[in-house]
Amino acid sequence: MEGGWVFEIRLHGRGGQGVVTAAELLSVAAFDEGKHAQAFPSFGSERMGAPVASYCRMADTEIRLREPIMDPDALIIQDPTLLHSVDVFSGLKPDGFLLINSRHDINGLGIDEVAAALPPGHVACVGATEIAQRHTGRPMPNAALLGGFVALTRALAIDAVLDAIHEKFAGPVGDANAAAAREAYDAVRAN
Repeated sequence: MEGGWVFEIRLHGRGGQGVVTAAELLSVAAFDEGKHAQAFPSFGSERMGAPVASYCRMADTEIRLREPIMDPDALIIQDPTLLHSVDVFSGLKPDGFLLINSRHDINGLGIDEVAAALPPGHVACVGATEIAQRHTGRPMPNAALLGGFVALTRALAIDAVLDAIHEKFAGPVGDANAAAAREAYDAVRAN
């Protein structure tokens, strides 16, 4: 991975929210775009509702590094209750991106200082849980957040994410998750 483009994402959520699947989908989307990619989880206590982190690393050359991402280029926070209970912002690069699953804007989340330290246009909130509920009938924010992520960072094309979702989930489930991702993508692009 010497030289070249590398983009590292750390995802935070709770067990059962699809944090691991989200990282896997990002890596598939990157691979489909001709990039090298890897995704891997980090579990504490492996139970529903426990804090979970997952990682995705994308590069334009072979990836030999196999360690957790300590200094991410982007953070995806699937559960906003973690904002003040886990150090989710640890290591975020000064020019990094921050996407939070919340209907509220940044001002309502009590993280003004963190958001102000990032460049304009690098922070977004999207109500991914509500979007997912509307499209899939389940409060699983992961696919919707991936749409918001690509709108915010432009690290991948939305079509690559939609294709990865359809590869993972067949039929109506894939269609519903892809629709959630597209809605979140449009919502983040509009802001």
